[in-house]
Amino acid sequence: MQQLPEPLFLNFVLTALQTTHARLAITSGEATRYPAAVAPFAAIATPTTKALSHLRELLTPDEYVWATALGEADPAAAQLKVETSIDVLQMILPPEVELPPPYPGILPLDCSRAAEMVALTDIAFPGFFRRRTCEMGSYFGIHSGETNELIAMGGERLVFPGYSEMSGLCTHPDHRGQGYAAHLLWHLARLHRAQGIVSWLHVTATNATAVNLYLKLGFQTVRSIKLHKLVVV
Repeated sequence: MQQLPEPLFLNFVLTALQTTHARLAITSGEATRYPAAVAPFAAIATPTTKALSHLRELLTPDEYVWATALGEADPAAAQLKVETSIDVLQMILPPEVELPPPYPGILPLDCSRAAEMVALTDIAFPGFFRRRTCEMGSYFGIHSGETNELIAMGGERLVFPGYSEMSGLCTHPDHRGQGYAAHLLWHLARLHRAQGIVSWLHVTATNATAVNLYLKLGFQTVRSIKLHKLVVV
């Protein structure tokens, strides 16, 4: 099975911010983060309390970030608190999975549609997609033929050389059951293969419906990691 290399993927936010997304990185010492308007993700280069102290310098009192690879670092000593932790699965689309024919009606989305994109994703996973998340990669949507309303979307979030995370896949509740999310996922997969890029994604381990769907589509689970929601004390 094709793998997601541990050196890149155990601290995937750091990898993205040190490579493809370096233009978006806000850094202090051993800590780095995305701008709050882009994504609620941050990373530390080493799992130490000192590195967490550097991260604390990048946060305002009223915000939170998600981070992984904390190791034995002590958030309390850095004036931070782990508000909650979740297990997420990293999954990969193997190259032998056959892709279905293209679906007509999928159109590119740019940041001029950011408000619509945020509104749609807030129904499924509020707080993760923000007004500048559209700058992280390429996004695509399906619109209602009657109103031109954005009814389904998906795109790329955490990206670095050779790998692009599929993310933001969602459909408005009034239009579910039509296979739109799968059509968008395959659209992304075709683009990635044409560019020699590996498609991968994150899914919450407890979301059995989503996990089973991705397995049915041919994705394979590589590993489980823990994400921590950090807030300022």
